[in-house]
Amino acid sequence: MNRSSIKTWQVFLPLAILCLIVVFYHGLYGNPSYIPPVIVNTPAPDFIAPELYEEKGQRAPREMRLSDYKGKVVVLNFWASWCTECALEHPSLLEINQRYAQDPRFVMLGVNYQDKENPAKEYLAKHGNNFKHVRDFSGKISIDYGIYGVPETFVIDKQGMIRHKSIGPIIGQ
Repeated sequence: MNRSSIKTWQVFLPLAILCLIVVFYHGLYGNPSYIPPVIVNTPAPDFIAPELYEEKGQRAPREMRLSDYKGKVVVLNFWASWCTECALEHPSLLEINQRYAQDPRFVMLGVNYQDKENPAKEYLAKHGNNFKHVRDFSGKISIDYGIYGVPETFVIDKQGMIRHKSIGPIIGQ
């Protein structure tokens, strides 16, 4: 090796080691459970999920897709039967849906978050149910939306873009 290549290595090697230390430090002290949030003004992740509350006389839950509602404003609410704040916000959601249900450009969907089927159905029977709900027992939809906890609500425009995200209960809004 000549002197110029030795000098290059003397500069390059410490920089490479420093970069590795920075990356290692970030990985060591970063938050391993961090889920990047869904960002407002980005396309809403599509999903296919079984409907939670079957119609009377229906043998199996119907599969629902978010993309079936493209061209409509969608209010997408993540909830669970064990969530006390979800129970507090539920009357407001029922009121919002009742107010806009006749508008063909509007739809409200509930996403039942990592819950058991019977408690979820009992919750809807107890608190009322005037909009459709899908099951997300595995948590995949919630992961795609970057859900940290429930309740969380998204407003998706007619083009399928997320325009608003609300963390926590929507009460009287």
